[in-house]
Amino acid sequence: FLSFLTFLSAFLPSFLSFLTFLSSLSKDSCFTEKTPLLKTSREENGTIHHSVSLMDDESWDSSSVEWEQRCLLGNEIVSFSTSASSEKSEFLDSFPVKFNLSKLRSCLKCLKVTGLFIFGVVCSILFSTYPDHGKSWQMLAVSPLESYSVNLTEIGDSALLKLELAGSLIAGVVDRPQAEGYIVVEVTQSEDPSSRRRHPQQQVIYNWTIFLNSRRNERAVTSRTFEIITRETISINIQAFLQKNQVIPLSMTHQYLHADIETQVMIASVILVGVYGLIIFEIVHRTLAAMLGSLAALAALAVIGDRPSLVRVVEWIDYETLALLFGMMILVAIFSETGFFDYCAVKAYWLSRGRVWAMIIILCLIAAILSAFLDNVTTMLLFTPVTIRLCEVLNLDPRHVLIAEVIFTNIGGAATAVGDPPNVIIVSNQELRKMGMDFAGFTAHMFIGICLVLFVSFPFLRLLYWNKKLYNKEPSEIVELKHEIHVWKLTAQRINPASREETAVKCLLMQKVLTLEFLLKKKLKTFQRQISQEDKNWETNIQELQKKHRIADKILLIKCLTVLGFVIFMFFLNSFVPGIHLDLGWIAILGAIWLLVLADIHDFEIILHRVEWATLLFFAALFVLMEALAHLHLIEYIGEQTALLIKMVPEDQRLTAAIILVIWISALASSLIDNIPFTATMIPVLLNLSQDPEVSLPVKPLIFSLAIGACLGGNGTLIGASANVVCAGIAEQHGYGFSFMEFFRLGFPMMLVSCTIGMCYLLVAHVALGWNS
Repeated sequence: FLSFLTFLSAFLPSFLSFLTFLSSLSKDSCFTEKTPLLKTSREENGTIHHSVSLMDDESWDSSSVEWEQRCLLGNEIVSFSTSASSEKSEFLDSFPVKFNLSKLRSCLKCLKVTGLFIFGVVCSILFSTYPDHGKSWQMLAVSPLESYSVNLTEIGDSALLKLELAGSLIAGVVDRPQAEGYIVVEVTQSEDPSSRRRHPQQQVIYNWTIFLNSRRNERAVTSRTFEIITRETISINIQAFLQKNQVIPLSMTHQYLHADIETQVMIASVILVGVYGLIIFEIVHRTLAAMLGSLAALAALAVIGDRPSLVRVVEWIDYETLALLFGMMILVAIFSETGFFDYCAVKAYWLSRGRVWAMIIILCLIAAILSAFLDNVTTMLLFTPVTIRLCEVLNLDPRHVLIAEVIFTNIGGAATAVGDPPNVIIVSNQELRKMGMDFAGFTAHMFIGICLVLFVSFPFLRLLYWNKKLYNKEPSEIVELKHEIHVWKLTAQRINPASREETAVKCLLMQKVLTLEFLLKKKLKTFQRQISQEDKNWETNIQELQKKHRIADKILLIKCLTVLGFVIFMFFLNSFVPGIHLDLGWIAILGAIWLLVLADIHDFEIILHRVEWATLLFFAALFVLMEALAHLHLIEYIGEQTALLIKMVPEDQRLTAAIILVIWISALASSLIDNIPFTATMIPVLLNLSQDPEVSLPVKPLIFSLAIGACLGGNGTLIGASANVVCAGIAEQHGYGFSFMEFFRLGFPMMLVSCTIGMCYLLVAHVALGWNS
């Protein structure tokens, strides 16, 4: 730190001399308002002098030293152009304060980078110190006449024993009397010799019942963790109970863990809080925050003795979701070339007749309806570009409109069994299907509740936006200029100057930014604030917009509509026709390939540049993080504590308490962690709770409570639902990214209100009316 301050003090004189030069330069120069793409001109007394131009007589073979000097000068001018003043004395008077702020920012940035780097190094060392022991699966065969027994002696200082069984098993169900067969795993441990007890020499720790799958060709892996009470030998006995005398092939592996469940849950909670801290305070990009959280979770698993292999970590990633995102991003990228999004924006403006709130309600309602039948992510991939273009036409701030749309997308997705991934997981569960939880019944029940939620959410959204200025505070010309500066900066940052030509192009782009920033400064002094309240001349504007925003390529539009229509049709068939062996990811990938062929794309890199790679990487890191937290028993612990709270309530009030607890715990948990693994973990917990004779609760109210809480809870935070992240990524690529707190201020109150309405609906339906069949 001292060396850093020494460097700054040595750099100060040269910095002041440069500012003097910059001040004199600003007095003698006047940039024109015309801003061509790669040419910056300076106009003086009718004579145009090119500072950096591709039309000069200099060839691309000029020396690299000269180009470096020009780029250094351009970068320095861009860096200090915002703080430079036209008068030298005024700038020097305020210079010490600005210099102190700059020094403070540099110190904070240095501390942030140093701290995160040390954290990453420590996690990497911990992860590399503990080896991956691998899993040595032991093949065994059990039958009603012959059981399998094994003794484990190398316990050491372990706190838990983790057993995994693989075979034709049904995981996650404790009691199912109608099953054809089951196996019982009996784990016993010898008493401590120092114990003074005289009666049994062995103490039964746990009886683990696993039911067999009637489809013998299907293989599933199930695991259970047992607490080690003493350091004595542990005996494992596996016995099969079948209607027929047959042999059941199984595979078994075991491993010792060095931390108890409470410690693992605490570690997982600290990691989750740390990731949210990085995202909320925007210390790093959310993708890097998820990657750091994944690294910390993997290091924690390695320390406790459950380090996963690279193959296992890769298996944790949900490639179907990534393939769906990638395929739809390719489709939307080609679709945007047709001008269809501009055309839709003008039509939405025409339907609203110039009234902003009518337009927002129409967009949100259409998004909610589409998301009930399509995937939420697909809906936002199609809607976000249209909304951004429409807001640019009307001089609206796209951030508020996009947040409202994605909120209603998540609400609408909860209405049907195919609208949101938690609903798909619930309807696909075989145990729930046998209990009457079919597609039609689930959709009918949820549809009524979500309609009530929508009926209340629209006026509440208007209340939240009551004092918000949806129009931009500056005129559209200034807003577009600011957005253009942001886009040019992003474009320059994406260029990797690996050659002289790329260095020259980056230099020209930075000069372009300099010119636009100077022009913006001039315009801000000229224009007064003009806040539009309502568009009175919407009919005239419609005619002008229709002339300006037309379909650019009708033939390509027909090809895009054909392929996209077929892809959406296949999405529907995949949900209703079991004979189609294509997941959503495969359908999107195949559609992207078809459209690439039909569109005859030659410049493939332009299309790939529009793919949200940061969003895809964020999802991959998030999948690894959530799976690691699940292995640290965080999600399982939440489910078990929910069941304990329900059991503590008196029997006559148990159903009411269960609905309230399941909804709010699911909503809050889904706001913080991915709702897909949470839903998959909670379904067995709720099934066990409903089948427990001491509780005697109907299963359907619990499952509907889980569905409403998991789906609507995604509106609580920016990373609570996949559609939120996708919308934020696309908006950021267009220069309108919104932060975690901007989404939280609107999304969390909407989540509270929507979950309250859903809770009231379930209480009336299942407690007051007794709709439990």
